[in-house]
Amino acid sequence: MTSPTSPAPGAALQPLLPAAIAPPFARYSHGIAVPAGHRLVACSGQLGMARDGSIPEDVRAQADLCFSNIAAILAEAGMTLADIVRLNAYVTDRAHMKGYMESRDAHVGTPPPASTLMIVSGFTLPAFKVEIEVLAAAV
Repeated sequence: MTSPTSPAPGAALQPLLPAAIAPPFARYSHGIAVPAGHRLVACSGQLGMARDGSIPEDVRAQADLCFSNIAAILAEAGMTLADIVRLNAYVTDRAHMKGYMESRDAHVGTPPPASTLMIVSGFTLPAFKVEIEVLAAAV
């Protein structure tokens, strides 16, 4: 039995945007309901590093590499970036938020995933400015 706010088994992902709270102030959903029958894939945090070990200086380029790495991981499970339901991102400075959010908005599907963005003091190498981890779900 499903409630009016629960998707039926096999249904599409459902964004959760309750009218009782303020709407998201960027392109994300407050929550995503994953219907029964979906497979889940958890991706470890990805840093903006190319396969050859190079790290771009620009935060947008680093975030784009993070999403490229995530896309490769999801492809191994037969999924795409459009299957992301939860995204956690970390940047090392408030100034990096814009480049990260531009990249996120260019790469995530609709409905946009539930999302958290945190400012942290740093990563394993000082050159890294952003790290992104995701949870994806697909039938």
